[in-house]
Amino acid sequence: MSDYVEINKANWNERAGVHAASSGYAFDRFLSDPGHLSSVVRFDRERLGDLTGLRGVHLQCHIGTDTLSLARLGARMSGLDFSSAALAEARRLATGADAEIDYRESEVYDAVDVFGAGTFDLVYTGIGALCWLPRVDRWARVVADLLRPGGRLFIREGHPMLWAFDEEAEALTVRYPYFEHAEPLVFDEPETYIETDAKITNSITHSWNHSLGEIVTALLDAGLRLTHFVEHDSVPWQALPGHMTVDDEGEWRLSVAPERLAATYTIQAVKA
Repeated sequence: MSDYVEINKANWNERAGVHAASSGYAFDRFLSDPGHLSSVVRFDRERLGDLTGLRGVHLQCHIGTDTLSLARLGARMSGLDFSSAALAEARRLATGADAEIDYRESEVYDAVDVFGAGTFDLVYTGIGALCWLPRVDRWARVVADLLRPGGRLFIREGHPMLWAFDEEAEALTVRYPYFEHAEPLVFDEPETYIETDAKITNSITHSWNHSLGEIVTALLDAGLRLTHFVEHDSVPWQALPGHMTVDDEGEWRLSVAPERLAATYTIQAVKA
């Protein structure tokens, strides 16, 4: 396997400034409105429950809009990402919003070395994170090690069913693996997933899919107890261009018969 970390890091270092400057991530709104939350966190607001006083960590936090949103809900947040450029933007946003968030630079598999075992009440992972990791069982063990007894994992992710579809096809077509695979899927895409005219020069990425069964089994094998699982027919970006329609909350669904596609899911699990 090639050095996927360095390849992907170059891509995300370049994306960070583009994303921070975009209207999609709404830095200006976060700075002007102390009650503003990211659309991803708003979607799961009721499921998240009361976060007041909880010590939380957001793995693969990117530029920190979801991390800041969780802090605004009362959690004492840390954030971890392998991109120094993304963390620079996240720190800039937190400083401007007068939020105390502890950001650390590291690959997610090394999170326990960075923070220590049994440190957190809440481990949060958001949309579009797991696909950058080759082994979901290794990720699940990191999550379990980070949590204190009784601590909770909260994850909303793109559904592996969605990741298997060809986003460029005129008709809905399954093209990519549904199950975890040894070799990465290699893409060369100068565009990013937000509306922008900017082009990414470090455009190569390596990614993997992980089946829903593999994800759940990995969490159970790591000693976590599943407490909540729900699939959604929507996703917070136009994942299948030409086939989806956006609603007033920024969620995209199939324009025709959206019940055909599980687009995202939310899982909660607790450490025994």
